[in-house]
Amino acid sequence: QVQLVESGGGLVQTGGSLTLSCAASGRTFSRYAMAWFRQAPGKEREFVAAISSNGRSTHYAASAVKRRFTITRDNAKNTVYLQMNSLKSEDTAVYLCAAAASTGLPCPFSPGYWGQGTQVTVSS
Repeated sequence: QVQLVESGGGLVQTGGSLTLSCAASGRTFSRYAMAWFRQAPGKEREFVAAISSNGRSTHYAASAVKRRFTITRDNAKNTVYLQMNSLKSEDTAVYLCAAAASTGLPCPFSPGYWGQGTQVTVSS
């Protein structure tokens, strides 16, 4: 069982930056691949980025986020991060952390656990 708690969301102006954090409970965090998803109002949940259990492999949804967002993790702190730069209004969404029991990097990413999300609002 893994519990995930996101933090770091908020209101930011266009072009600004935010770093989201996701703290995981349990002693087996290093056995889970982690990912970030987002869901904008009226839209389906979409994959943003994923990282393997050892942090050596990453995958991003599309070029639209790949050069602006960076996913990292600190297994000693049981935490995964999403650094978001050059934010745009279309990045406004609830960002959710997810975990999958895998030592690789599942593609597509199929979460076994979800956090409750943190709101990111980008204003012009």
